[in-house]
Amino acid sequence: MLRKIAITIGDPAGIGPEVVLKAIMSNDIAGLCQPVIIGDRAVIEEAVERFDFPVSPEYIEIVNVGEITDREFIKGRPTDTGGRAAAAYIKKAVDLALNNSVDAIVTAPISKESLRMAGFQWPGHTEMLAELTGSKDFAMVFYSDNLRLILVTRHTALRNVPSMITKDKVLKTIVLARKACDLMDIEGPRIAVAGLNPHSGEAGIFGSEEIDEIEPAVKEARQLGMPVSGPYPADALFHRAYKGEFDIIVCMYHDQGLIPFKMIAFDKGVNITVGLPIIRTSPDHGTAYDIAWKGIASPSSIIEAIKLSVKMRR
Repeated sequence: MLRKIAITIGDPAGIGPEVVLKAIMSNDIAGLCQPVIIGDRAVIEEAVERFDFPVSPEYIEIVNVGEITDREFIKGRPTDTGGRAAAAYIKKAVDLALNNSVDAIVTAPISKESLRMAGFQWPGHTEMLAELTGSKDFAMVFYSDNLRLILVTRHTALRNVPSMITKDKVLKTIVLARKACDLMDIEGPRIAVAGLNPHSGEAGIFGSEEIDEIEPAVKEARQLGMPVSGPYPADALFHRAYKGEFDIIVCMYHDQGLIPFKMIAFDKGVNITVGLPIIRTSPDHGTAYDIAWKGIASPSSIIEAIKLSVKMRR
């Protein structure tokens, strides 16, 4: 029996509706799962007609949320309407997953600006999903064939990062890294921890976070049986992992991990939220308002997200 995958269309003003439809009609997804689009029928009908997709909306399984009923909604920029709709789609998908009506959810891109315009304070999908599922320990994981990583801190100003690097937070992230490897069926995972500072602090010369917080977390994780090592200087660590020496990297902050990741997997990278009671994946790109509703957006990343959601186990 095919797995049923709920796929939200994200911010309707962005590329989400286009890439979702392109993905479910692709040869990569055909016969792989039973896709269920979570969105608004008016948006889907507009996309099918505008891009002349060879499918009738009546043959697509759609959960019509009912936020947008008029095809003349604003496209190509953030709006409060888009923010409210995107949030409603996610809430519906989470409800279906928690009730076991679907096996996993895949979320198309949303806009943090649109969410704020609509009155929501979540900084992104991850925090929203954690709140909706009552999850306390969770993290963002980024997956590609050649590189996988998990973040200790997420969307925060760089100046805030050093004070947020604590032994407890690093230790919890290492544990979540192991859980992520289990979900991805990586047996005998090799977890590497990146340092925060240049040269991993150079024995305290360039910063003490490694000595005070990161090293004690790695030591305690080993005592708990975690297959982890580090902290390593980040400038060389990503190359080592890319060459196959490690299965996943624990990164201290957003751009430390996402710059090298997007360099090698911009079109096919997948974002996973680990620590939830449900499976959730998403493409590793944004709403791309500049090319939205022009028929030129690539579905490669969301195709990979759907494929990984089918592969992952609860």
